[in-house]
Formats: sequence, C-alpha cells, structure tokens
Amino acid sequence: MTMGIIIGAVIGLVLLSAFFSGSETALTATSRARMHEMERRGDRRAGIVNVLRETPERLIGSILLGNNLVNILASALATTLFVRLFGDAGVVYATLVMTTLVLIFGEVMPKTYALSHPDRFALAVSPILRFLVMVFAPVVMGVEYIVKWALRGLGVDTSKAENVLSARDELRGVINLQHKEGAVVKQHRDMLGGILDLKELELSDVMVHRTKMHTIDGAQPLNEIIEELLKTGHTRIPVWTGDPDNIIGVLHAKDLFAALHAAGGDLLKVDIEAICSPPWFVPDTTPVDDQLNAFLRRKSHFAIVVDEYGEVMGMVTLEDILEEIVGDISDEHDVAASGVRREATGSYVVDGTVPIRDLNRLYDWNLPDEEATTIAGLVIHESQMIPEVGQEFTFHGFRFEVLRKRRHQITLMRITRL
Repeated sequence: MTMGIIIGAVIGLVLLSAFFSGSETALTATSRARMHEMERRGDRRAGIVNVLRETPERLIGSILLGNNLVNILASALATTLFVRLFGDAGVVYATLVMTTLVLIFGEVMPKTYALSHPDRFALAVSPILRFLVMVFAPVVMGVEYIVKWALRGLGVDTSKAENVLSARDELRGVINLQHKEGAVVKQHRDMLGGILDLKELELSDVMVHRTKMHTIDGAQPLNEIIEELLKTGHTRIPVWTGDPDNIIGVLHAKDLFAALHAAGGDLLKVDIEAICSPPWFVPDTTPVDDQLNAFLRRKSHFAIVVDEYGEVMGMVTLEDILEEIVGDISDEHDVAASGVRREATGSYVVDGTVPIRDLNRLYDWNLPDEEATTIAGLVIHESQMIPEVGQEFTFHGFRFEVLRKRRHQITLMRITRL
C-alpha cells in the first residue's frame, strides 16, 4: 500500500471518527420534545431520530463500535506509515500524531459543533445511523449480553434501572433551567410551575379558611342580608341558620336580585332558603386538580371544604384554583390587601395568614410548605411552640420576629433574609 493511499485512508477514518463522535453528542443532546413535535408535523427524519432514541443501548453501542473500529484502524495504518519512515521510533510518532488528530478533529471539534446545533446534526445523520444500527445489530446485541452478564456477576441488575425523576419533576427542571438561562420570564415560569403543582396540592392548601369566610345568617331580615352581601363584594356567599357550621345553601347575588324583581321589590315575599342553591361539601384532602375537574364537570364554581369529621374548614372557588396558576386575580370590587410590606432595611412585615406558596412565588424564596400552609403555621411548626411577641427564630436562611399576636394566633411578623 503506497504512502498516499495510507495517508488518504487515515484522513478518511478520522472523518468517520468525527461523524460517530458528533452523532453520539447530537442524538443525546437534542430535545426529545422538539423531535416529537417535528415528527407530528410530518418530518420523516425526526421520526427516525425518535425511533433510534427508543433503544439507547443499541444506538450508543453501534456508535461506539463504529468509532472504535475507525480509530483503531486509523492508528494501525498511521503506525505502519511512521514505522516505514522512522523505524521503531515511528510508533511514538504515530501515537503522538494520531492522539492529536483524533482528539481535535475526531472528538472535540465534532462534539462542539453537535452541541451548538444538536437538532440539525441529529436530523442529518439519522438515516445513516439507522442503517448502521441495523448492520451492527448482531455484534451490539452480543456485546449487550456480555455486559449484562458481567454486571450481574458484580451484583448490578440492569433490568431494574429506572428514571429517578418523574415526568413532572423533569418538566419542572426544564422550566427552571430555561428561566435561569433567560428563555422563560418569571411570570411564565410561575404559571407553568403552578400547573405542575396542582397534583401535589390539597384543598386545605388553597382554600379560604373559615376564619376569613364571609357567611350570612339566613334568619336575618332580607334588607340586612342584602346589605351584607353588597358589603362583601362577592357574588356567592354561604348561608347558615342556627349555627355558623350549619350551612344550608349558597346564595347567588343574581338569584337574589331575580327573586326581588319577580316579587316586585317586596322583601317580605322573598324566601332566602328557597333561592339558595344546595351546598356542595368536599373533603379537605381532595387534590386540587381533581377539584378543578369536578368544577368543570358540575359547572359549579363554589364548594364548602370539610374535614374528616364533617366540620367546616373553609371554602374553595374556581378562582382560588386558577390563582394558583396565574397568580392573584383582582377586579374592580376586590380590596387590595396583599399582607406583605417591604421595609427600607430590606425586611418584610408579613401578616401571619399569608400563604407560604405566595411568598415563595413572589420573592423566589424556598420556604418549605409541606407541613404548614401559612407563614405563621411555619413558625409554629419549626419552633414547636406558640411564640410570644418579640421572640425571634432563625431557620431556612431567614430570621422571623413575632410582632403581634391575638390569643394563640400570630397575626404579624417581620421576616429578614440572612
């Protein structure tokens, strides 16, 4: 074999090494979601990429097999060439030259390009790789069997391999990464994260607590009921008789005014219990996404939340659930009361009833909300006591100072990030 042929063969083999190295990087770096969307739109090569990625062991095995074959063959030919030229010292020269060529042109350069353009590279090489995977399949299957047999001898069972992260966690990670890189703004990150959180939240996490519920005593005179209804600014409000826990129905402002119109404005002819819709009671442990689906099925926007003993815990509306996704929803009748005020020192004066999730979303904090819903509940849970005014606690990277309390309830505190 002449020197020219050997040199041409070595260059060709290095190019093949670049092909295999770049293909491996591109097919592992390309976005699965983009490939599936492109396949859905009719891109045939994207479909080939998805098929190849369905068997990653077979794909990687074929690429490594091809890469090792061309690298070893290129090194052997280069060694032959340099031994002819320099004798025994040619082995050293061949090693240095081939290491440099393979490292730069066979590994680093193609992988760098593939990382910069993973989708384009993957689509371009997918038809060729599909053919090579088919050709190398018998050898690769044999290698897979030997590898699994050897790993089993070491006590490793590859059949039980699984993804540690759920699909929801993977999506959350992608969203946070895109936000960190600037591709997704905070508002959109919070909205997408709110959708993913619905499965993990229960109604007790998003409901309006009974201490904040507006209810109406159905035994009152109708003029007082109308006055209270207008004062609350709500269109739906629970009605009780005898005892606040004895909720007999939900009064809708539209039904009330329709009844008044039908009665010619005569308050005495309107029966509150008759125009109230039946109350819908739901357990406080109901997942939020299940309740959202229930609202859509029943075409109802209002439910009373009860605990395992049937005691009223609060109420939940469709708006409460939507606010977990899009943030606070206010209209011209809502009273602005966020419950958070930032001081000039950088500290925050916060109402004890402010939900932990709202603070985390608003300020990008990471306070745990598994054991408590409100910030006051978190302080009580972490301190394992009912704090007194003036007491300070430090945990999770924040200092909490109790400013005000009412009986056993923390109503105001100062939070300082350390």
